[in-house]
Amino acid sequence: MNFAQAAAAALTLAAAGAISATAAHAADAPKTEKCYGIAPAGKNDCKAGAGTSCASTSVKDYQGNAWKAVKIGTCTTTKTPHGFGSLTPKA
Repeated sequence: MNFAQAAAAALTLAAAGAISATAAHAADAPKTEKCYGIAPAGKNDCKAGAGTSCASTSVKDYQGNAWKAVKIGTCTTTKTPHGFGSLTPKA
């Protein structure tokens, strides 16, 4: 094996390792969905509808257009004093 072949082999192994590490990290990340109507005032995640700009801007508890990221499959079973969470904005 000459120098060019050895360098190409080393680059290939390094790239494969980087791809493998990235894929493993992505697989470890929990999958989430937007759940509306479950955030206490000021505890929402980004963009809670008209009159808000981003995270922590909801003005009332369990605001129907304010969302919080939750683990997939848990939204509609999350209970609040105003009912359950919703996958779509509430009026």
